[in-house]
Amino acid sequence: MNATTEAFELVASVESDIASLMDDHRSRRQHWYAHDLVPWELGRSFRDEPWNESQVTLSPEVRTALHLNLLTEDNLPYYHAKIAGSFAEDSPMAEWSRLWTAEEGQHAIAIRNYLLTSRNCDPDLLEDERVATVSKGWRYDSPCPVEVFVYTSAQELATRISHRNAGVKADCAVAHEVMTRVAADENHHFMFYRGVTSAMLKQAPSLVVKAAYQVLSDFRMPGTGIPNFNRRAVAIARAGIYNLRIHAEQVVQPLLRHWQIDTLDGLDARAAELQEKIMAIPGALVAQAEAFEGRLATRAARAAARI
Repeated sequence: MNATTEAFELVASVESDIASLMDDHRSRRQHWYAHDLVPWELGRSFRDEPWNESQVTLSPEVRTALHLNLLTEDNLPYYHAKIAGSFAEDSPMAEWSRLWTAEEGQHAIAIRNYLLTSRNCDPDLLEDERVATVSKGWRYDSPCPVEVFVYTSAQELATRISHRNAGVKADCAVAHEVMTRVAADENHHFMFYRGVTSAMLKQAPSLVVKAAYQVLSDFRMPGTGIPNFNRRAVAIARAGIYNLRIHAEQVVQPLLRHWQIDTLDGLDARAAELQEKIMAIPGALVAQAEAFEGRLATRAARAAARI
């Protein structure tokens, strides 16, 4: 039996857990309406009153975060295709993927309508970049469904944190409420994917540890294909909205603790080797974060000395 076949059989073995977690999600998540949050009273015709930079009310860093997060949400068709396409049409995961897609779709609606009504984005640039982003698409090439669950566990948690922090740092009660709602959804989705991964760990720890290493050793957010992603990511990192330290301390470490990766036993030789490497990932990320923070501090000191 090859590894991919074994992985699909593992997912099939936890279908009852998937159904139960989906039921928990439905009972826990509070339904909401984007149109109740958007400040429609602020809306004005862009045709009659063209946009310009002087109309914005949010800081450049928060606007960048909202813009980047929105474009990431816009690529939802590709995420749905990956998840739905990995499982049988009549499986619990296919049902989940449809529910998840319906809920995720509201996030882009809410963020875009807020940005447009509040004039905190260049509407032409936003639309041009949406077309560029969706035209480029997104791919996650691994055929292993176990990796999909590990990846979505980390990605949903990271997205929750990024959305929440952007809302907290926005000097706007409406932006804060919009992003709080979106972040709450991402948290519910995170709990589902993390729960499925936990169920698989009980069945086949070696297989899940191998998948976890593949994902966490080179984790990339799905927005990396967005125009000017790296420049924007640096601005968001500097603002403390999402950076390597946050990724290490608030995403990777909590996942490893919850899954108890360090205490797993009964692993095969390769999984035991990767177990140690996985536990070293947070420390390596923090070291990179400290180097980045050191460079920022040096630049700040030089700038202060020139004043």
